[in-house]
Amino acid sequence: MKNLIRKPTLILVFLAFQFSVYSQDVIKQVSCFDSTLKKEADSLKESLKEQGFIVVKEATMMMESEYEMPVIVPLTQGSWYQFVFIGDMSSKLFEVRMYDFNEKQVVYVKHYGQDKMANIISYSYIPKFTEYHMIKPVQVNKLKKKNVCGYIMMLKKVR
Repeated sequence: MKNLIRKPTLILVFLAFQFSVYSQDVIKQVSCFDSTLKKEADSLKESLKEQGFIVVKEATMMMESEYEMPVIVPLTQGSWYQFVFIGDMSSKLFEVRMYDFNEKQVVYVKHYGQDKMANIISYSYIPKFTEYHMIKPVQVNKLKKKNVCGYIMMLKKVR
């Protein structure tokens, strides 16, 4: 009798575990290519290089319109950083939020896609502590494209 109770219970526990594992969505960063974004990024890198910045990290990422794409970066106290986010030209809204390790918002920039450079958000930041920060760019596409390409760069001032 004990074996009859144990087997169904064991099967139910196993099935419950299976469903909970498959029910979680995972955000994955997938790279993309957009020649317009690449040209804009190369131009900005050259301009910032002349100002004494070097590229620390850069990446393209496939983004879903209207959804944030979190990017975690390690920052060093007192260093001068320049962050650049370039969104798809066919989007109408571009927004970047940056949070420190304690989840306090330290940067918020929003552009509307009305002019030629609206798809580029660039800002400087000097962290007060050596810690990880989270950058959350988002763009809203006006053509109702679900997936749009984004480009993010982190540069550091060379002293």
